[in-house]
Amino acid sequence: MAILAPSILAADFSVLAEELGKAGRAGAGLIHVDVMDGHFVPNISFGAGVMKCLLGKTSLPFDVHLMIENADLHIPDFVTENTEYITVHQEACPHLNRSLALIRASGAKPGVALNPATPLSTLECVLLDVDLVLIMSVNPGFGGQKFLASSLEKIRRLKGMREEKGLAFRIEVDGGVNLENAAELAAAGADIFVAGSALFGAENVNGWAKFFDRSQN
Repeated sequence: MAILAPSILAADFSVLAEELGKAGRAGAGLIHVDVMDGHFVPNISFGAGVMKCLLGKTSLPFDVHLMIENADLHIPDFVTENTEYITVHQEACPHLNRSLALIRASGAKPGVALNPATPLSTLECVLLDVDLVLIMSVNPGFGGQKFLASSLEKIRRLKGMREEKGLAFRIEVDGGVNLENAAELAAAGADIFVAGSALFGAENVNGWAKFFDRSQN
């Protein structure tokens, strides 16, 4: 089942309620929350306080993506009644098993993200511990980047690893996702699609709604 997870980072925060409504009309199943610290990635976004402002404005679960160093110190701050997933980066967590265990112990589902140049082999020892693997299809830090075509093969290989090991983690893709490549990503094995400017920058979201409605059948 394909799930749309609009990245709230691309929304217009001056009309946040309207933007959340737009995400709902597009068929969103999650709200993707991109958190950047200006150290692990070359940009700063927002913290837990801003994310918590979304509470009561949407019933959609939060899909929190921590692009930060020292994630263990901040994981508890992002756990709310709306939080479903919290994802940390393999590259930023020197004790990845401990970070994933902390997420689960905090009441959220743990996820792990990989940058485009990081091989899947680095996840061999943690796949049993995750509910989600996020494949970055751009180098993280800024929205509106062009999709890296090499990510398709990475998703295919990850799907093969999942089947071989008999696991059920979801495969998420983030970066340059749009209606032109969504079907190909789904065929490769992606389950969750993070869309930012391609969704919030669109005048009409009917195409997104139709795609995700078809994917349920």
